[in-house]
Amino acid sequence: MRCLAVLAASACFGQIGSEKAVPNHLADDEEFRLALPELLRRGRALFNANWTSEDGGGRPLSKGNGRGLSDSSRRLEGSRAFNRLSGPDANSCFGCHNAPHGHSGGGGDFVTNVFVLGQRFDFATFDHRDSTPTRSSRDEGGEALTLETFANSRATTGMFGAGYLEMLARQMTAELQAVRDGIGLGETKVLLAKGVGFGRLTRRKDGTWDTSGVEGLSRLSLLSATSQDPPSLIIRPWHQAGNVISLREFTNNALNQHHGIQSVERFGRDTDPDGDGVSNELTRADVTALTLYQAALPVPGRVIPRDATTEQAITAGEKLFDQIGCAHCHIPALPLTQRGWIFEEPGPYNPPTNLRQGDAPSLRFNLNSPQLPGPRLEPAGDTVFVPAYTDFKLHDITSGENDTNAEPLDMNFGTWSVNFGKGNRKFLTKRLWGCANEPPYFHHGLYTTLRQAVLAHAGEALMSRQKFQELPPVGRDNLIEFLKSLQVLPPGTQSTVVDESYSPRSLRPDGKQGRR
Repeated sequence: MRCLAVLAASACFGQIGSEKAVPNHLADDEEFRLALPELLRRGRALFNANWTSEDGGGRPLSKGNGRGLSDSSRRLEGSRAFNRLSGPDANSCFGCHNAPHGHSGGGGDFVTNVFVLGQRFDFATFDHRDSTPTRSSRDEGGEALTLETFANSRATTGMFGAGYLEMLARQMTAELQAVRDGIGLGETKVLLAKGVGFGRLTRRKDGTWDTSGVEGLSRLSLLSATSQDPPSLIIRPWHQAGNVISLREFTNNALNQHHGIQSVERFGRDTDPDGDGVSNELTRADVTALTLYQAALPVPGRVIPRDATTEQAITAGEKLFDQIGCAHCHIPALPLTQRGWIFEEPGPYNPPTNLRQGDAPSLRFNLNSPQLPGPRLEPAGDTVFVPAYTDFKLHDITSGENDTNAEPLDMNFGTWSVNFGKGNRKFLTKRLWGCANEPPYFHHGLYTTLRQAVLAHAGEALMSRQKFQELPPVGRDNLIEFLKSLQVLPPGTQSTVVDESYSPRSLRPDGKQGRR
């Protein structure tokens, strides 16, 4: 019988009767002995594995945030083993990240939406007779929950091009920190990274820091251990509210929240904090393979049909996108310099409970390598332009707290903080590459068309939305046609710019698509 999750040549010949999805795990340090293609195959197998209880799937005595249950007498097993709202809520990473083309690592339909912060409950039920906070139906303050207020409903994020995105975030963080480190007592400096402005940072004469002028960064990146310590200014590209620093942190979080799989680096060796009878559920080497697999995923591209009318509409729409101000936040391309396309794991900014630089040797590989799944980006001289259509900043794109696009909870505050329950209106600028065939749209996935998403922009994006509405119908249609050209391409496509039959088209050195 064929093994469904082959991690090694001998993986299918495990113990008779075993129902593990992953019979063989990588041993720590084995990741340094495997060739990159084999390591990525291991990562893909882990990403696609349908975890079972024999693997350690499930978490009978712990929440998805890693804390113990509020009521340990009611274990999360049997009929309580899965919960679509508070988790565990998926058997595999691929179960949600599977679109388009059934491509492992992509986005997902509305049915795969994640209930971010729902994992702080034992087992969500909305049974208002239950008075115990964070057990099933009441929040930290004892207030009764509703479906609209217990968590933030978020669309599944597509991971295509993830390695390039993380390396951009790392380089931008380093640029911001370089500005910070050059600020003298009593000085204020403008924070710039890749030409993107993040406001101003002030160092008072007494050595304390004033972050009130900083724009677009998560609250977590503005905190300091003491008043004399500088803020980290870390760009956090993962989670739509800018909460997570790296693919590795994202992976460790998701494994426990969604599957009940607890990695050794997060939960310790030979421990069983979730009480499922399984320890060492995922090794350091396993998490590295998973992280590298996501980092090596191909990049989205452009589909520009050779039909003259459609091609002209796309060209006109791209110009309008810039003219009405959309490109001010959705920057068409940002430059990776100084060989920033060499992905290194672990990254330099990983927080505690994730593997950090110095904890183990580093692994490096070239994101541009033609040996990786296509399409890839190519250097233009000493620069790779990453056409992700983002500025990596948080923006308030709502009309206020009563806007239905606002979220009920702010994940960048502690759950017992008053501000936690005041909600969130700031979101990372949507990366538009691949947007056309990764519906539904917006952070919550409630819009079925790109036009609906454009018209939902308010707040800091209000002026651009109004300019879109003022365009003649043909102008609005052309802009939508341009957005429709930004697609995730079928697996194996080698060019980032193709026609309707996926044959290559031209790409200018500045990263913008040309015509041929």
